[in-house]
Amino acid sequence: MYPENNNEMNNEYVNNEAVAPVYAEENYVADEVTEVTEEGAPEAEKDNILVCDGLVKIYKTDDVEVLALQGLELEIERGELVAIIGKSGSGKSTLLNMIGGLEKPTAGRLYVDGNDLFAMSEKGLVEYRRKSVGFVWQNSGQNLFPYFTALQNVEAPLYFDHMSQKERRAKAMGLLKMIGIDHRANSYPAQMSGGEQQRVAIAVALAHDPKILLADEPTGAVDSKTSNMIQDIFRKINEEIGITIIIVTHDLSLANKVSRVIMISDGKISTEKIMKEKYRQQLDNMTTESLAAVESHEEYSILDKARRVQLSQDALEMAGIDSNKVRVEVKDGKIIISK
Repeated sequence: MYPENNNEMNNEYVNNEAVAPVYAEENYVADEVTEVTEEGAPEAEKDNILVCDGLVKIYKTDDVEVLALQGLELEIERGELVAIIGKSGSGKSTLLNMIGGLEKPTAGRLYVDGNDLFAMSEKGLVEYRRKSVGFVWQNSGQNLFPYFTALQNVEAPLYFDHMSQKERRAKAMGLLKMIGIDHRANSYPAQMSGGEQQRVAIAVALAHDPKILLADEPTGAVDSKTSNMIQDIFRKINEEIGITIIIVTHDLSLANKVSRVIMISDGKISTEKIMKEKYRQQLDNMTTESLAAVESHEEYSILDKARRVQLSQDALEMAGIDSNKVRVEVKDGKIIISK
């Protein structure tokens, strides 16, 4: 079922179309990534690696239209470690796909590292996906080739970088060692646990030195102990190589390990939680049990450009508000919302 040696793998798989659907496209021709160079661009677009401005996404079928994103606004700084959390259908996976260049918005603007993804050609998007972003999916079948060893999986995307076999092997082993999975270099995915497969998947995503690492439910198919280990790996690579990491998840425990937690609801950013500096300094010395007992983040509601704020259903129920009208008062410098 599996190739017996590396030469067989190289001849049978890497030099034909088996790798192409994942790391390139048929008849792929490199195209220059469209740079945002016009004068007068907002300063935020120059200072942040990601800027979402009024993003709208509508999915259409013959009978219905679904509004997945409703004017979403978001900025992420270079080198941030961010979790995007929301209920199913809130729009978080749609947002991740757009950042990854897999989907285009219906309206609005999306800039990643100064590149206007909305205006980019299909060839430009291929080049963007190949060089700028790395993906880690929940399902290991989307991350790894079953007939490659862990080492061969990490080497696969490097075949498009004109590296020698020695250089590819050295870089792949270095990544596996950094993730702490080098002892499984010669194992196939079927011979590894779910957590081990996800660690190899992270190494694969880092192989081409992306500027942003995107992870969609990376801990969704593992137990809590393995989830904590994977979370620690994301923190480690964020601190050691400074890569921007965006994680979409249902796992609320991730809030204790990331700098910023972004809550998305009904296609918009509703609240953000920012890690306290004192907690950040103590984080490496805390156990998993003590993390849950410490107040780690400060929560903020988000005002959009029209100065609108979204209130969660839980907050409305706690305040006894059951209609679409509320009273807004300002007392002693505080805004009070009541029914």
